[in-house]
Amino acid sequence: MAEVRKNKKVEKYDITEMMDSKETKTKKAKKTTQPKTKEKKEEKKKSLWVRFRIFCHGVASEFRKVNWPTRYNMVKYSIATIVFVIFLAVFFYIIDVLFALIQSLI
Repeated sequence: MAEVRKNKKVEKYDITEMMDSKETKTKKAKKTTQPKTKEKKEEKKKSLWVRFRIFCHGVASEFRKVNWPTRYNMVKYSIATIVFVIFLAVFFYIIDVLFALIQSLI
């Protein structure tokens, strides 16, 4: 017997009941993979305007979940990005000049 604690309650489960045989698992898998044509026929397709409103509502709710950076962090990250890009540009310019110099000597 296995004990599971949920909110100060102890529920006992028989582990053998939880473990299904391979036959029942395959039967369950076959049942779930069958298309449900009856439910699809009963569902009415929503209008374009209703679907657009649902989409906009979803976008707005996701935007509320975004953790936007502060102005200070944004300036700091922007400066770091610009410095890194300038460093890489200078680095590749020097490499290009060195290769051109080596090529002109050969």
